[in-house]
Amino acid sequence: MAERLVGKQAPLFVLDAVMPDKTFGTVSLEQIMNEGKWTILFFYPNDFTFVCPTEITAISDRYEEFQELNAEVIGISTDSLYSHYAWINTERTKNGIGPLNYPIASDRNHVVSREYGVLIEEKGVAMRGLFIIHPSGEIQYEVVHHNNVGRDIDEVLRVLQALQTGGLCPANWRPGQSTL
Repeated sequence: MAERLVGKQAPLFVLDAVMPDKTFGTVSLEQIMNEGKWTILFFYPNDFTFVCPTEITAISDRYEEFQELNAEVIGISTDSLYSHYAWINTERTKNGIGPLNYPIASDRNHVVSREYGVLIEEKGVAMRGLFIIHPSGEIQYEVVHHNNVGRDIDEVLRVLQALQTGGLCPANWRPGQSTL
């Protein structure tokens, strides 16, 4: 049976990642929390696929907006660091993603994907899961959907801004509108 994550402490992790400057490094949820930042944590199935590059590049293209909202972004798949590195070094016009503004991490042992409830065990890949984590470490938003459908970056930003109001946001709330 699926376990609820919203309202609970996010599972902490340190993962190897390809950094925005194309070097190998690590990403740590605890470090981001210690910096007092929100975390946009998203999982995707595989490098060199069709839907994944559309959303990964869309997030990267709007990274400044996440930064303005005091949020860091981490992408994770079960692919290797070397696959990530090759994908970043492949132009967007050739099914690559080119340079990114945030790190993409490797969860080769599937531990983090499993802890966040997005691992498709029989395939060894993650589903499209996205989590918004408060600086205190509480998961405040979770969405997991079929791997055939990419995420809506406008909606991710809207939900982040709604959560940051600390108020009650009605349906279709938009930044600048009153809360309840």
